Amino acid sequence: MNRTIRQLTIGVGIFAVAMLAYTAPKADHHLEPALGGEVPDFALQDESGVEHRLGQYRGKVVVLEWTNPDCPYVARHYDADTMEKLAQRFDAKGVVWFAVNSTYYNKPEDSRAWKEEQGFEYATLQDAEGKVGRMLGARTTPHMFVIDGKGVLRYSGAIDDDPRGRAESPNNYVDHGVRALLIGSDPDPSHTNAYGCAVKYAGR
Repeated sequence: MNRTIRQLTIGVGIFAVAMLAYTAPKADHHLEPALGGEVPDFALQDESGVEHRLGQYRGKVVVLEWTNPDCPYVARHYDADTMEKLAQRFDAKGVVWFAVNSTYYNKPEDSRAWKEEQGFEYATLQDAEGKVGRMLGARTTPHMFVIDGKGVLRYSGAIDDDPRGRAESPNNYVDHGVRALLIGSDPDPSHTNAYGCAVKYAGR
């Protein structure tokens, strides 16, 4: 076997091994709603077993906050009452606020205990199977989504511009976005990069 043929044979062998070792990524069958697109209706039970369907809140701005109490980013924001204060302020203006927990090992009793410990009022939707989280493309805790009264996704991303929690007055994107919607304007920005811990989906 001459040198050229030997090199070709080795090259083909390496390629074959690489192809055998390669595992194609799992197909992603969900379709994430694009900004400016309507969010598919969904229903989830909260920590008390009450079902909430997105469609029942048409006419209202809805904020969805992906959460996991085990995440230090979430814990930091709850220590600072970031979400609680916003939810309380906007509640008077008819805004609906939900936490959503897609952590595969989270149980309703865990959410009830966290709610009692932190003292917030809004419900935590239970999504342990991860269907709604994957549908919306929730990647981190926290990951924030703002939906307008027509069911259209108007903001997706971080709660603010302060991932490390060092700014004295962080720019709260959700605050600005919701206030813009309430006066008939568009959130600006409408998308930012969410920071935090990866959502602990089942099967990962």
